[in-house]
Amino acid sequence: MSTKNPRQDEAGPALRRPGRLTRVLDGIERVGNRIPDPFILFLLLFALVAVASSVMSALGATYEVPGGDEGVQRIQNFFTADGLTWLTTNLVANFIGFPPLGVVLTVLLGVGLAQRTGLLNALVRRAFGRSPRWLLPYVVALVAVAASIMSDAAMVVVPPLAALVFKAAGRHPVAGLLGGFAVATAAFSCSPFITSTDALLSGITVTASEAVGVGTTVTPVSNHYLTFTIAILLSVTGGLLIDRVLEPSLVRGRVSREQVRTEGEPTGDDRPDMRMDPVLTPVEIRGMRWAGLALLVTVAAVLLVTLPAGAPLRNEDGGFLPTSPLLSSVVFLVFLVLAVPAVAYGLVTRTITTGADVARMMGHTVREMSNFIVLAFVMAQFLQLFNWTGISTWIAIKGAEGLEATGFTGFGAIVCFIVLAFLINLFVISGSAQWALFAAVFVPMFALLGYEPGFVQAAFRIGDSTSNVLSPLSPYVVIILGFLRAYEPKAGIGTVIARALPFSLAFLVLWTCVLALFYFAGVPVGPGMDARI
Repeated sequence: MSTKNPRQDEAGPALRRPGRLTRVLDGIERVGNRIPDPFILFLLLFALVAVASSVMSALGATYEVPGGDEGVQRIQNFFTADGLTWLTTNLVANFIGFPPLGVVLTVLLGVGLAQRTGLLNALVRRAFGRSPRWLLPYVVALVAVAASIMSDAAMVVVPPLAALVFKAAGRHPVAGLLGGFAVATAAFSCSPFITSTDALLSGITVTASEAVGVGTTVTPVSNHYLTFTIAILLSVTGGLLIDRVLEPSLVRGRVSREQVRTEGEPTGDDRPDMRMDPVLTPVEIRGMRWAGLALLVTVAAVLLVTLPAGAPLRNEDGGFLPTSPLLSSVVFLVFLVLAVPAVAYGLVTRTITTGADVARMMGHTVREMSNFIVLAFVMAQFLQLFNWTGISTWIAIKGAEGLEATGFTGFGAIVCFIVLAFLINLFVISGSAQWALFAAVFVPMFALLGYEPGFVQAAFRIGDSTSNVLSPLSPYVVIILGFLRAYEPKAGIGTVIARALPFSLAFLVLWTCVLALFYFAGVPVGPGMDARI
């Protein structure tokens, strides 16, 4: 006689108890779904700070910035004539003066032009198409890291392209798909290039550091020595994990190398920036040559006004650090080296036929950023209120005093900060929203402990970036799951996260170790940006 439960036979796996990983992921998803939309979140935080300012003012809360000239300061009450006047007279100024707004939009105009003409896509496909079979995992990892210049599009464009070239080379396509996604996502905040992420984070850091007014001004290149170094190391590590960990596990698990269904798979053939064919057409190759020539001319022109003695982009002392017109022109230069080659490429490939096409492509980019513009409006009001009331400075001073009292002010505190950012990022998937929250508190706090705002920003990027791939709330995890199900129809979010976990943890440890090396060796993380003030 059979001892099986007939009900279990009928329902199958549906009645089985979910695995531990599934239960943990379900719990994370439930908690994350209760977090309000970032716009509503910052409205609530604005209201919370306003109420807190009233309570703290009534209780007589005060603070004094160490080494400052202002003396003892009281918390300012928002619910007073001064508070309401501050808001009504500064609402527009808070928004327009929000540093990330202009910087990010300017950089993205160049990125959008290079992407919409198809130049960035062609560069990615070119890199894949010329790679030998054994080198493919490392090329995929390098391209995935560098592709962060395409912003979020990297997480959609790189994985399916990697799957195609892996399959064409006789390797497992799912290794290319998941490996490309894991590296592009977990290493999103590091790049050998200056990206819109650099511009966005630095703008928020500048606003947060105004609370204490100490430290070197943060620019989009303030973390570039670190991000360039780690971009190379993560490319090698990512390739190694694809080659030695991910692909062998897929072979052992007998994951299909063939797609079992293709309906609904996006190919993007109607858009040059979404093409998936790894082989470039003759006109695309010709366009890349002209784009390269345009880039050389642009770089030569910049060097002409930079290198000679007394050049306009040097500072009064004839150098570049700690400040100079060159560093202040970073946003302009990034825009220039993106836009000029993109226009040259577009003219050759005929994706640009009139001046109106340039404006149209830039307009598409701005429209895609409309949600960020709306979010920037409320973020700017929250951050400015946080600074105006003095609560951010009060928290920073009290927090710094508490850390000093425990003696926990060394690099260990930075490591704890990285882990905190790693965990919170599982729930707050918007990097800009999370950094706006963190920067308002931790930048002034660590500044009072003697850490440069740019160094604190670099530490945040580690935790925020490496856990991106583990968040079940990320829309890109869902998107890549759709691609994966073409090979594994029964795959779930847990499948994606479990296979990406080695990348996340390895990147977290390696990136933190590199930051420690910079810290203890006294190497700046970017031009003029040391660890300590």
